Amino acid sequence: MARTNPFQFIQQVRSEVAKVVWPTRREVFLTTVMVFIMATLTAIFFALVDMGIRTGLTSVLALFG
Repeated sequence: MARTNPFQFIQQVRSEVAKVVWPTRREVFLTTVMVFIMATLTAIFFALVDMGIRTGLTSVLALFG
């Protein structure tokens, strides 16, 4: 693999960074809101599953105990 000097490396990095398409503030805001919504829905789902397992396990233990 060919080695490049630091100056060429910096030039290549700058040219690659110039190709990056940065999101707008609106896109960042909407993505952040969607992440919070999905995290909340996931937390609710797992809380319900946990309550269901706890209720089932408590019922089974009450039958045998």
